[in-house]
Amino acid sequence: MNSEMTARALMFQGTGSDVGKSLIVAGLARALTNRGYRIRPFKPQNMSNNAAVAVDGGEIGRAQALQARAARIAPSVHMNPVLLKPQSMVGAQIVVQGKVAASADAARYQDVKRTLMPRVLESFERLSAEADFVLVEGAGSASEINLRANDIANMGFARAANVPVVVIGDIDRGGIIASLVGTAHVIDPGDAAMICGFIVNRFRGDPALFKRGMEEIARRTGWSPFGLVPHLPAAARLPAEDALALMGKDARRGKNGPIRIAVPMLPHIANFDDLDPLEAEPEVELLRVWPGTALPGDAALVLLPGSKSTIADLTALREAGFDIDLAAHVRRGGHVLGLCGGYQMLGRVVSDPEGVEGAAGSVPGLGLLDVATTLSKEKRVATVAGTSFDNVPFDGYEIHMGETTGPDCARRFAQIDGSRTDGAISANGRVIGTYLHGLFANDHQRSAWLKRLGGTASALDYEAGVEEALDALAVHLEAHLDVDALISHAA
Repeated sequence: MNSEMTARALMFQGTGSDVGKSLIVAGLARALTNRGYRIRPFKPQNMSNNAAVAVDGGEIGRAQALQARAARIAPSVHMNPVLLKPQSMVGAQIVVQGKVAASADAARYQDVKRTLMPRVLESFERLSAEADFVLVEGAGSASEINLRANDIANMGFARAANVPVVVIGDIDRGGIIASLVGTAHVIDPGDAAMICGFIVNRFRGDPALFKRGMEEIARRTGWSPFGLVPHLPAAARLPAEDALALMGKDARRGKNGPIRIAVPMLPHIANFDDLDPLEAEPEVELLRVWPGTALPGDAALVLLPGSKSTIADLTALREAGFDIDLAAHVRRGGHVLGLCGGYQMLGRVVSDPEGVEGAAGSVPGLGLLDVATTLSKEKRVATVAGTSFDNVPFDGYEIHMGETTGPDCARRFAQIDGSRTDGAISANGRVIGTYLHGLFANDHQRSAWLKRLGGTASALDYEAGVEEALDALAVHLEAHLDVDALISHAA
């Protein structure tokens, strides 16, 4: 490692995916920033189609962008040097330090990993040179010994960078003692030596009832117990890291509201945090509709979200019968909005001459917009600002591959940066497509959409709500974790 590095580092791994690693790192980033430390978040390898645009160009996982926000700094591509974006048929797109480097299936990627460690360590060193602490997040499970060879995401990185590890378990799933103790016993002794302690997350009930549980885990593993973290409802106001968090959210689980927005859930959904600001609106009932369930006939808007694999998700949409429901929705006078991949699906055809998403060819679109999309290997990644067709300002971002053209583009959705147009609107004005993400996080844009759907202007300051949730998370972790002990174990 570079002798000029000044930062200490601590890595947070999990007994599995979706145990709360991302939010614990975000909360600690805000807590330590509030203490006056310079904090940098870091995740060596992320697998997610939920991506953000970094200030230095390129894309990273949105979880690291949130952690950067928690640390009150701009997101950098070096905070997530390897991002895997799952695709159909061709495995995953490999993004290295913000730029697309290759695509590989799961088996081949195991060999590719060994070539990526130098880039990972380079990014880690860059962040370490400008921080007091680097908070490192692992990926998946620390105990996936079948993937240990050439690992860059968990213990492989911890060993290479000599970073102590804290293991997080989710008690809400059950089996927490077995998960943590089992992790200690199945991993390599050299890896186990890197672990300094553990955190039990998402506890509900009387903490005294798990006092013996914490003691038993500590006794059987030899790890320090850094804390039992109760479930925090405010955390639900923060973006989820990956699509696992969407599982189990069915079509009728949300609150009731006069404006019903239906979202067909497809296998390769991307940038699904576009939905979060709508879900936060008191007037909105956001319905995530899974295959096997019909789109509700009384929805004011059907929203097709982004997709990492437009053609595969278009096929899945048809197999679920959503295309029939969508056509009926339009005949009834309903509104439709397609975001990015969802926009591409709304056109007459999606062509993939270069085989970007699989076999080269073309498939018919939904035909709700008179446009056609040609996919290409060139990716546009940029933050943008402008005004929508009704002169409402916005800021957002673009992450997409392909170009969409056709007669309906003459009725553009947005003017961007005063120099170019985006999107398309149908002749009757009820079907809109755009490549823009992040629209609904803008209070002006969200208000405009609510009024288009018969509601009233939003009174919600969405971004302020995210800040309040990050502050609440920091206070929560300061109260339930031994933060001083965590700091003392960083190396």
